[in-house]
Amino acid sequence: MFTGIIEDMGEITNLENEGNNLNIYIKSTITSALKIDQSVSHNGVCLTVVGINEPIYKVTAIRETLDKSNIGHLQIGDWVNLERAMKLGDRLDGHLVQGHVDQTAVCTEIKEASGSWYFTFQYDPGFGNITIEKGSITINGVSLTVVNSKNDSFSVAIIPYTYENTNFKKINVGSIVNLEFDLVGKYLKKLANL
Repeated sequence: MFTGIIEDMGEITNLENEGNNLNIYIKSTITSALKIDQSVSHNGVCLTVVGINEPIYKVTAIRETLDKSNIGHLQIGDWVNLERAMKLGDRLDGHLVQGHVDQTAVCTEIKEASGSWYFTFQYDPGFGNITIEKGSITINGVSLTVVNSKNDSFSVAIIPYTYENTNFKKINVGSIVNLEFDLVGKYLKKLANL
């Protein structure tokens, strides 16, 4: 379980295919605090640390992860948002994030607004996911509040701190991002469809 408050950004240093899996090597300042079998959120995708050779660590993404997220689009030199799993008893500064990406979205617009930014994303509503105005959404692992919720798109407002300390500064129109929709909203939608 995560909070959506990004701890660090990691740089992809190597990618290697192993059957249907992808081994990903990440250089990060949090590597020294990691251990084998630990869960870490990578752009919102929960992956297990399988190797450490400081300052680089290794995780493996399986086919389902590659199909449902932007992890399969990563290239050497790309930056990913990182968060270690939360500890019980810590403050929950974001919202409850599982690290299980529901689907991807495409950035369709970026507007600067006197020191902050509005990013608009479009997603396929055929997967049954929804956003609500002022509800929570996780984009590349970042806990955010939805504005301008529509059937297949929404916007988020990004403050300068978030812009500078996450990979939002690398997102352009056309970029593919990972979405994890609000956990409570997913349960309520499921109950409504029973």
